[in-house]
Amino acid sequence: QVQLVESGGGLVQTGGSAILSCVITGTPFRANDLGWFRQTSGDQREYVAFAHSNGERRYRESVEGRFTVLRDPDKSTLWLLMNNLTTEDTGIYYCNSKIRFWPFGQGTQVTVSS
Repeated sequence: QVQLVESGGGLVQTGGSAILSCVITGTPFRANDLGWFRQTSGDQREYVAFAHSNGERRYRESVEGRFTVLRDPDKSTLWLLMNNLTTEDTGIYYCNSKIRFWPFGQGTQVTVSS
């Protein structure tokens, strides 16, 4: 059974930074295309960034240049480095496979204050 455990959220001021991590167990980490998603203001989860198994990375347009997604296969961990945060980045952040194949974890709350 795949388990996803996100952490690293918190309260950040506008312009600040945060680092999120997601430990993924129960599946071969290296073989999967992975992603970060977020849920803002009760809306549906939207994709934030993808980290493909071939090394390719893609980002939502609104976070391009500010966020960096990293894979750490040795630790089965997916990272999201977030810089220059804005209030629009506030939300609950989740990791999953790119196609959202696994049950979502609890996520981690990021709140950006103005």
